[in-house]
Amino acid sequence: MAIKIYRPTSAGRRGMSVASFDEVTRSKPERSLLSPITKSGGRNNTGLVTTRHRGGGHKRRYRIIDFRRDNFGVSGKVESIEYDPNRSGRIALVVYTNGERRYILAPQGLTVGQEVMSGPGAEIRTGNALPIRFIPLGTVIHNIELYPGRGGQLVRSAGLGAQLLAKEGAKAQVRLPSGEVRYIDMNCVATIGVVSNADHSNVTLGKAGRKRWLGFRSGTRGVAMDPGSHPHGGGEGRSPIGMKAPKTLWGKKALGVKTRKNKRTDKFIVRRSAAMKKK
Repeated sequence: MAIKIYRPTSAGRRGMSVASFDEVTRSKPERSLLSPITKSGGRNNTGLVTTRHRGGGHKRRYRIIDFRRDNFGVSGKVESIEYDPNRSGRIALVVYTNGERRYILAPQGLTVGQEVMSGPGAEIRTGNALPIRFIPLGTVIHNIELYPGRGGQLVRSAGLGAQLLAKEGAKAQVRLPSGEVRYIDMNCVATIGVVSNADHSNVTLGKAGRKRWLGFRSGTRGVAMDPGSHPHGGGEGRSPIGMKAPKTLWGKKALGVKTRKNKRTDKFIVRRSAAMKKK
């Protein structure tokens, strides 16, 4: 995939770039695999804003993705590579020999007409999904299950891939893109390869309006507010934060504070990521 850089014909176009979509082979999605999306605008079931700076954005329909890859032993052929507005990577429409049609996350290098399969008997080839027990050490994988049968939950964004490091008894050690090494059950299914659209992080939006198209609203800096509206507010002229740790709107510590609370699964983490070690 390549990045297309616009000519600076206007202030908004200056510095703007967009994906070339060379790998996309179909523009209209499969209708049987579409589902409506209800927008929340960052509000919960009582109408209160629980996530700020969300709302608007272009209308989308959800593409039902097969994260489980549980069609074991049945080969399928890639019919098309498509754009999905709900995720950063591309998706592939697979038609199986039993007549089923499913969307899967498209790994880098997957092409139209290529055969894919899932299950213990599948080959070690890009796009195939196998239980970790049957994947050789050193293989790069994505769409990794945390619990057998639940479906892939890890490593699903554009350009990401994890590496299988070791196997110990019923668990395997997998190095995630963050650098964290984690124990994962050997019966969990993972897909071979790296998620497609690796240049996603190199795209420059170029203007605030394009961010609004994605459903993000602007946020006001705390230092620009009055002291009653934010802990960073107040002062004569431009003022620094003026406290040891930056605060949120509600006075909680922000920027670098640990938010992980799931101590139940701490035993599965072999080595923390570099970002977590600094905190």
